[in-house]
Amino acid sequence: MSDQSFLSWPFFEDQHRQLAAELARWAEVHVPDLIDHDDTDGSCRRLVKAMGDAGWLRAAVPASHGGLYPTFDVRTLCLVRETLAYVSGLADFAFAMQGLGTGPISLFGSDDLKARYLPRVAKGEAIAAFALSETDAGSDVAAMTTSAVPDGHDHVRINGSKTWISNGGIADHYVVFLRTGEAGSRGISAYVVDADTPGLTIAERIDVMAPHPLATLRFDDCRVPVTNRIGRDGEGFKVAMATLDVFRSTVGAAALGLGRRALDEAVHRSVTRKMFGHTLGDLQLTQAGLADMATDIDASALLVYRSAWTKDQGAPRITREAAMAKMYATEAAQRVIDRALQMFGGLGVQKGVKVEELYREIRALRIYEGATEVQKVIIGRELIKTAQAVAHV
Repeated sequence: MSDQSFLSWPFFEDQHRQLAAELARWAEVHVPDLIDHDDTDGSCRRLVKAMGDAGWLRAAVPASHGGLYPTFDVRTLCLVRETLAYVSGLADFAFAMQGLGTGPISLFGSDDLKARYLPRVAKGEAIAAFALSETDAGSDVAAMTTSAVPDGHDHVRINGSKTWISNGGIADHYVVFLRTGEAGSRGISAYVVDADTPGLTIAERIDVMAPHPLATLRFDDCRVPVTNRIGRDGEGFKVAMATLDVFRSTVGAAALGLGRRALDEAVHRSVTRKMFGHTLGDLQLTQAGLADMATDIDASALLVYRSAWTKDQGAPRITREAAMAKMYATEAAQRVIDRALQMFGGLGVQKGVKVEELYREIRALRIYEGATEVQKVIIGRELIKTAQAVAHV
């Protein structure tokens, strides 16, 4: 990463700067050899194990169960995702899902659930997944229909399906959000379901433009202990939203890492590509494009780390800040990567060239954990809510 001046910003402390430097060195040396683009599942398994062995997954769980900090340090999560994404989108994915797939347990799980699942995730011995979306319930989470009904006093039976589930097919456990009561958000609960539980099957593996492990899960009378519930009955929506409130900023950070790599690739291209007796970088249009790209990167970083810092300072929720960071950084990274690819000309669409990989990697980030359009609605609602609260003071 050519420009690391952002690490001197007052958002960060010395431990953040040290972690970023050490992780960057580790990732550049180890990550490329762990990835086989013809074996996505195997690559993710190797990445999780290597990151666990090296201690990087400790950032994804609380200190009480092998983590770095007593609670999530969102700046650390963001720095890890940005640094990994700069090297490999798949490495970022592997780390992110360890955090997201156990975030509900870390935040709301019982002592027993934490002891059973978090240490193995921190060590890279188990792969985690977060199962929220359904075919007709993506952005509209409250529309989910997958349900759990009581089966005796100490179990529930789950029926239905979940789709677009990251790590689907390779995860050792899934945090699954289910309807257990009335229609709407108040009737949702969250359960941990082990991958080998009878009645849970992988209905379909989903191939996407930037290969990641994705699947549709099917539940047919899948019997799960009530003790696997996260939080109280009916608190699933609260659990999901609080988890996304922590991790949504980190999606912006991942986009930031992809964008920084694209900018570095573009700058290198501009000073080495000969054109019309000069270099590409001698053209004023190229210079203007680089200026726009660099400004988008810095603006994204300010929003991402403002959001993370605010949460780390004790803010109970950062709904508006996280939505802004996720929305702007993902859209900006798309612009930056598109400009970088254009500077490469025909070479930019050739498989195996880094900017072509970045172009495929960035697109999904504008959709998952709340599409850009959803983030705009969230931001608008938060502004109106604040205005209404002031009016009633």
